[in-house]
Amino acid sequence: MNKQSKALMESFFRSKGLVESSIRSYEAFIEKDMQRIVEENKNLEPTIIPPNINDLKVTLEKIRIGKPIIVEAEGSERPLYPKEARIRKLTYASPIYLTFNTKVNGKLSETVEKNVGMLPIMLKSKYCLLSGLTRDELIEKGEDPYEPGGYFIINGTERILVGVEDLASNHLMVESASTGPSKYIGRIFSSSGAYKIPTSIEKLNNGIIYISFSRVRRIPFVILLKALGLMSDKEVMESVARDYDFPEMVTNLYEGAGITTTEDALDKISKSLGITQSREIRIERITEFIDSLFLPHIGSDEKSRMTKAQNLCKMVRRFLLVSKGYLPEDDKDHYKNKRLKLAGELMSDLFRVSLRTLINDILYNFQRIVKRGKLPSFSVIVRSKLLTSRIYSAMATGNWIGGRSGVSQRIQRLNYLETLSHLQRVISPLSASQENFAARELHGTHLGRLCPVETPEGTPIGLKKNLSVFSHISGDTEEKEVLKALSDFGLKQVR
Repeated sequence: MNKQSKALMESFFRSKGLVESSIRSYEAFIEKDMQRIVEENKNLEPTIIPPNINDLKVTLEKIRIGKPIIVEAEGSERPLYPKEARIRKLTYASPIYLTFNTKVNGKLSETVEKNVGMLPIMLKSKYCLLSGLTRDELIEKGEDPYEPGGYFIINGTERILVGVEDLASNHLMVESASTGPSKYIGRIFSSSGAYKIPTSIEKLNNGIIYISFSRVRRIPFVILLKALGLMSDKEVMESVARDYDFPEMVTNLYEGAGITTTEDALDKISKSLGITQSREIRIERITEFIDSLFLPHIGSDEKSRMTKAQNLCKMVRRFLLVSKGYLPEDDKDHYKNKRLKLAGELMSDLFRVSLRTLINDILYNFQRIVKRGKLPSFSVIVRSKLLTSRIYSAMATGNWIGGRSGVSQRIQRLNYLETLSHLQRVISPLSASQENFAARELHGTHLGRLCPVETPEGTPIGLKKNLSVFSHISGDTEEKEVLKALSDFGLKQVR
């Protein structure tokens, strides 16, 4: 290795480090995702309120975390460093503080900041007490100065959250269908918050193009367009068949010719779901169903319906272009179609479900005391151990949200290189007991991103991978920031 290459590598590892992506992901979880999850569950709605109160509103406000601490048996608190956590079999964690606002009859009655639980802290992140310490200070605290960090200490055991490889959400992929009546199938996993709803496009032998999502199975896409408010056949043809000859579009438009209003389209879809109430209730229920479960990443209100209809036309157009050979099939093993869930994204999934459990418990305790004729304070009814136990249990066992297992693993300390390798591990959600030959093979897009050599022998071969030494994982960016950047370049938004 020449001097220039060596200097370049040393500079890279000084500025980035092997686990920089994981640490940055975890910090983004604390700085952005935790507050966003709180906003998703902002309003608490007790079903039982005291008889002398006409209006009661409870909201979740700001969330923050403190520094890692230890609470001794006599109740005293002091800073907790990783070395002590390892020796005393403790969890290296910080308290989570959440502000509750209570409004009674339109007036602010109480504002309480309450400790709602403990959050494990990733070593060497900005929230770790080791962050920013010099080499000599690290040695004084009993730490290896060459330790990269990027892991947690749970009950005295060093554990990492292994990156999980997953298909990209909100991105349509069209490929040949291995089974079923349709030769091709288009799939998109629409993700909004905790929900990830698959939507599929098929074309059967009769030429009709069907859409399936959630409990809706094979609804003609023209009827769904009309249910979303796009009634003009001319607009549909211009959006789907522009510059191409798609004769099956005539068949599809004829399929929906008998439906002349949005209400008729909604009623037809509701009947296919087996909703047997009055027409008005059927239409109301199916409208809420489509708003919340059809392409929820676009929106879930009335304003987003036309945008969903326009996107559906684009999806059907791409499906037809691929099925007729104008465009190549999508390769789901291409790394542009993959996303890596690092520590931050995994913690977000866990925190979202754990917070929902805590909220349900708070509402139960609140209503139980209200039945006695009292208005309880949130400083009393919040059980912080509930959130803590949920998070600790998942990180100690590796059993994660969605039925995944092995997400949290005990760090391998056979030697220093083994530790670095484990911190770079990426696992696939596919089962090791199934063949999945295409998913196991080395893909051209892996080079430079994943190590082409390091993978275990046996059934997990090709499913457990390692990031390459110089790989860098970009983080998620807010849609508004992307649109602003594109606008600054002179691009105009098309609706």
